[in-house]
Amino acid sequence: MSQDVDEVFDNPSLISDVILLGSRLIERRRLQRLTGIVGETDAMIEALERVVQIAPVESTVLVTGESGTGKELVARGIHALSPRRHEPFIAVNVAALSDTLLESELFGHEKGAFTGAIASRRGLFEISNGGTIFLDEIGDMASSTQTKLLRVLEQQEFHKVGGEKSIKVDVRIVAATNQDLRRLVSLGGFRRDLYFRLNVLSITLPALRDRKADVPTLVETFVLEASNRHDRDFHGISSDAMEILVNYSWPGNVRELKNLVESMVVLSPGRVIRPEDIPEEVRAGGGQALLPALIDQTVHSGEVQKHLKPELEFVFRTLVDLRLDMDDLRREFEAYRRGEGLTTNGETVIGTVGSVSGDKPIDSVIEIGALTSQQGIEVSEEFPVADSGWKLSSPLDEPVVFRAGMTMEDVERQTISAVLSSVGGNRRKAAKLLGIGERTLYRKISKYELDG
Repeated sequence: MSQDVDEVFDNPSLISDVILLGSRLIERRRLQRLTGIVGETDAMIEALERVVQIAPVESTVLVTGESGTGKELVARGIHALSPRRHEPFIAVNVAALSDTLLESELFGHEKGAFTGAIASRRGLFEISNGGTIFLDEIGDMASSTQTKLLRVLEQQEFHKVGGEKSIKVDVRIVAATNQDLRRLVSLGGFRRDLYFRLNVLSITLPALRDRKADVPTLVETFVLEASNRHDRDFHGISSDAMEILVNYSWPGNVRELKNLVESMVVLSPGRVIRPEDIPEEVRAGGGQALLPALIDQTVHSGEVQKHLKPELEFVFRTLVDLRLDMDDLRREFEAYRRGEGLTTNGETVIGTVGSVSGDKPIDSVIEIGALTSQQGIEVSEEFPVADSGWKLSSPLDEPVVFRAGMTMEDVERQTISAVLSSVGGNRRKAAKLLGIGERTLYRKISKYELDG
């Protein structure tokens, strides 16, 4: 293991690959937290990447998938990552409203437009102007309402029910369905032109039974949510119980799993969930015909998976910082090895900033046995110092002497302080003179409290 780690850090390309992978994982976790889209399977990673691609543009989106797969979550994720994120997001379940009521809800109505319309009322398209409207179960929309929706898509305008005035709106539409809209079009149940208008960009969500590897992650997420919401102390789920959950077919998909987890958190506080605590129909649905879950430990809320991912994220962030520090150290060492060895009052001077001319080659050997690390480990090796013509483009007011016994942090702090002083505090010039990036310089100024 140690040899493998050494090989990684000795190979810059491998380090870069690890950092790239870590950065992607960190970004994915950030997006998952922002959108609520949870999953590590290829299908869900692809869906999340699709959301990221789609969000910044203005095109309409059609989300397809079985009931309970998270279509509204995807729509909210698109809105959250879009330029419209500070404007309203309104979700409408088309199947839950009658044809007449749906038209009135979407487009509003004028006073007296129908019995009971005692006042003019704005519709949801007006209310969501500038934002996003999510039309769930779009396949159940009546033909007359489809026609009005098509006009909104084509001309960004509509009429209220009973109204004559055209109303302009700027709304992004995200639609969703659990039906085969192509088949509905062929059967005459859905307008062909509307289908093509809606299906400019599309996302298909897999059923939970097709991404069983995500079940433990989803369970963990829902356990934490339910525990916090209901203020319940949840002690975890045994590996046998988790295996049952993984092997169940979940006809209600993620929604069914979420409801079951919430009931377990509420009804079984203070103890570990075991197979007998799971409803019979769920236990019966986990037969041997399905692949078994590879789980060999009790999954506890906050003990196993809760900390695993943040620790992984910490490791990758540390690797990124380490790579930056390695680059800085390499530059510092190159600057150090190009310095002059001077003797003053019997002290070994490692080098000076502001006194290096580079006019003559240096081929001496500097003894650094007196240098100690912060941990107190003595360094007793010797190494040659070669000249490469290093010279400050702007001389310092006073040379800064680096003496034996100083730590690398002491050397670095004095160097940065002197260079900043020589350029009147101009950080861009100082970074250029030091051969480091401005962001790295800002970090070190803060680290050594050189702001004053």
